[in-house]
Formats: sequence, C-alpha cells, structure tokens
Amino acid sequence: MENMEAVESVDKIKTRVVGIDIRIEKTTIALVDIRGDIVAQDHFPTSDYPDVNDFLTALSENIFALLEENGGYESVRSIGVSAPSASYITGCIENAANLPWKGVIPLAAMLRDRLGLAVAVANDAHIAALGERTYGSAHGMKDFVVVSISHGGLGSCFFSNGQPHLGNDGFAGEIGHTCVEINGRECGCGKRGCLETYCSQKGLVRTTQELMAETKEPTLLSDLPELTIEGIAHCCDKGDKLAIEAFRRVGEMLGLGLANYASVVNPEAIILTGNMTAGGKWLLKPMRQSFDEHVFHNIRNKTRILVSILKEGERDVLGASALAWDVKEYSLFK
Repeated sequence: MENMEAVESVDKIKTRVVGIDIRIEKTTIALVDIRGDIVAQDHFPTSDYPDVNDFLTALSENIFALLEENGGYESVRSIGVSAPSASYITGCIENAANLPWKGVIPLAAMLRDRLGLAVAVANDAHIAALGERTYGSAHGMKDFVVVSISHGGLGSCFFSNGQPHLGNDGFAGEIGHTCVEINGRECGCGKRGCLETYCSQKGLVRTTQELMAETKEPTLLSDLPELTIEGIAHCCDKGDKLAIEAFRRVGEMLGLGLANYASVVNPEAIILTGNMTAGGKWLLKPMRQSFDEHVFHNIRNKTRILVSILKEGERDVLGASALAWDVKEYSLFK
C-alpha cells in the first residue's frame, strides 16, 4: 500500500508539446510527442482574422479541440510558436511587415493567459533552424545558416558553436531586410532595395513581369493563368528564354546576399528552405555562381549550400515543438 502511494505521489512526465506555425495564409497546429512524431494536426486560415484578438480566440479554440480529441491537457507540457517578425527574447510579434496585425503583439503572454500552459515564441527562421538542427539537414552541425525563402519574405537564423545567435533584441539574421540596391524596390518594412523584394516569390514574379514588359519576344509565360514559382520553372524546363532569365536574375541577387552573409559568419553550410526552392536548378545554378564570385576567397568552396530534406508542411511545427521542449514548464492543469 505504501509503495502504491509513493508511486502515485511521483510527478508524471509529460510526453507531448504543441507546435504552432503562423503563416500569412494559414496557421497550422500540431501535437508532437517526445520522439518528434506528429500525433495529430489541424489548420485554419490566418487571413480570416484581421483582428489579433479574434485570431487568438480561434487559435485557442482549435488547440482546445485538437487536445480534447487526442488525450486532453494532461500529457501536454508546453507550446512553441513560429511567427514572422517574432522575438524569442520578448515573446512578441513586432511590426510584422506581412501579417495583418500591426505594432507589437505580446503573443506568448496572451496565449499563456488563455491556455494556462507555458508558451515560447520565435520567428519563423529561428524555428526553421531548430527544425533543421533537430530533425533535418543541419543535424550534427554547430555552425550553419538556415535561410527561409517564401511567398513574400526571406528570413534566416544562424547557429554559432551549437547555439542560435539571436542578437540583443532577438532579431539577428534579418538578411531579407539588408539593402542590395540603393533606391530599389519598395519593401513591406518601409525601406527600399531589400533582398527579399528580389528573391521571394513576389520578387520572382515582379522580375518576370518586368522582363515581359521590356520585350515583345514570344514567351510561354504569357500562357500561364498565374505567375508562380512552379509555373515559371516549368517554362524554364521547356527552354523559355525569358523564364530562364528571370530565375537567373533572382539567383544572381540571392547568391550575392548569401555570399555577404557567409563572408561575415563563415558557416559550414547554408540550408535553403521555403517554396522558392521549387525553382530547382534554374534558381540554384546562378545562385551558386554568384555566391562563388562574391564570397570571401578564403572560404570559397568551403561552404556547402543545401536544400532542406524536411517537408515544408512539417519543418516549422517540428521546429516549434523543439522550442516548446526548451521553455520552462508551467501549467494550470497539473
């Protein structure tokens, strides 16, 4: 009897966390176990909630529903959140250029108050790097850069000696907002000439449109119902000169940006993630040529450039789950 009471008095180890990936189009919620397996997953449209309080209500309700259907709160230790322009240090989304909510949003505190669980928040590039280090291409590396190139943005996080370098306020690695052309394209951040205005999907589409406007040369691009990464790459596969030139220009600019980055931090590898990698060789070949041309000569041919092996739909929720395991446990449901 005494032994049974002793066993019952021992705290149970919580073996699950919640990983959340907030993107412009949709928010994904995943219940992840201690082995890194996704137990259950759901999503809802981010864009349906222009008011952040309404968004948090919808997010909380979706988390509640997911947990109730999969064992309840008792096994959940904490929550990790990936969001654009978020700071791990402050727990806030701060002045996100591509989200509908403006200003500073204390997301970690707001979500903790609603859910009664420990919450950690970090920007999407930091989360992607955690996912790559724990489950992907950076496993076993100590000095590496992860660059996320998506629909509208370009972010990054770099690890130095096995630890993420976050900077004083948590915004280190904002390579997408480094200027690569004086008085260049206007960016959502309010500046001009930012790298992401040239190398995201939006940047590729704009470059393609500019090339189409400059010439009357026939192009398969004119037959596309919508300009997308996959569509433009498909035209490249068929030998379309204009499509190939669009990717060449984007790749050249991306290679320049990555060369500057590598020259400063000297990484073992740069790992590319995001939907722009769908450009394949049409993006990667000119990018590598530009990188080799501009990088500091002492590290040329010593930095590997890799494309992530993780699925786009899983990397960030797994990275968010890795963040959740690191946060100090807190729960109203012990």
